[in-house]
Amino acid sequence: MRSKGRSRSYAVAASGQWTDEEEGRRRLPAGEVHAWEPGRNETVCGLSLSRSRLVRFAGVTWTDTFPESGGAADRVQRQCPRCASVAGRRGSDARPAWHRANPRP
Repeated sequence: MRSKGRSRSYAVAASGQWTDEEEGRRRLPAGEVHAWEPGRNETVCGLSLSRSRLVRFAGVTWTDTFPESGGAADRVQRQCPRCASVAGRRGSDARPAWHRANPRP
């Protein structure tokens, strides 16, 4: 059983890849990115990695794919909205956390 207080860290699976020559030929994600837990064969949103032909990037965290992070987001075109709802979403398009304004007694 997992503890409730433990935060998960998500890696990235992407539809494409590119090589950054400036960082010593490091492979980075490109195209559409999905959150992925290392050790699993599917993304957080339920896509099979092999059937969807997604490339795994165990060394790239989900937060590195946000444009404001300055990380591996140079060629990321789209983040999966279902993965973002589970793994966390930041930026200008992020929705505020849901909360009940007037709970019933």
